[in-house]
Amino acid sequence: MATSKTVTTGHTRRDFLYIATASVGAVGAAAAVWPLINQLNPDASVLALSSTEVDLSPIAEGQIITVKWQGKPVFISHRTKKEIKEAQDVNVADLRDPQTDAQRVKKGKDQWLVVIGICTHLGCVPIGHEGEYDGWFCPCHGSVYDTSGRIRKGPAPLNLAIPPYEFTSDTAIKIG
Repeated sequence: MATSKTVTTGHTRRDFLYIATASVGAVGAAAAVWPLINQLNPDASVLALSSTEVDLSPIAEGQIITVKWQGKPVFISHRTKKEIKEAQDVNVADLRDPQTDAQRVKKGKDQWLVVIGICTHLGCVPIGHEGEYDGWFCPCHGSVYDTSGRIRKGPAPLNLAIPPYEFTSDTAIKIG
């Protein structure tokens, strides 16, 4: 009697279908997830503003200008000698967020103060040359900042933030 012997390799058509289905599913899942991950990247308009250069020469002494950096307002104040002296004479121990004026400006460039113009309380934009310290006043909730951008009164917990910046010349800065 002859017996027939079947040799199997261990792979069946069903195995191929499982692998093919899993591969198509993995590619489909990756295609569905990629837009979700990609949307976390910064917007092209923000990347374009990752740094900005500002010419300081037209800013008069005592004047505050506002420039835009990464979608945020940045205040650049050309402080007077009186404003600098008032900022330096403050008793740092009395401040809610203690920082000396020297920590908030670049050495040798005391006349230039560069701060992000967003109130540290709820994100409003303060008004310059307002309030009893002639710095910035946030009319929304009453935060008062001095000429060094330090919080003096009101609900704001911190001083106005200082963006990364450097002087590229005596009359120009690069923010970012």
